[in-house]
Amino acid sequence: MFGKVKKVFFTGVFGILYIGFIAQMVFVFATLNAEQIMAGLAGLSLEWFVLIAARYLSKRSSGAAQQHNNGGYRHR
Repeated sequence: MFGKVKKVFFTGVFGILYIGFIAQMVFVFATLNAEQIMAGLAGLSLEWFVLIAARYLSKRSSGAAQQHNNGGYRHR
């Protein structure tokens, strides 16, 4: 039960983060001049890297928790 809630929660949070990232990119291109666009894209690339790392760590910790709960043994 908690696993499903956790999965829906994290999927929703990451979806909101992706939408926010796209909105920031539109803002950078629409309102800034050429020099500021480069700085804005540098900041967005750092944010994108952190977002990907968080997604990877979230999936990795979820997989590690499942493996730990099973103990690596087959239950009869």
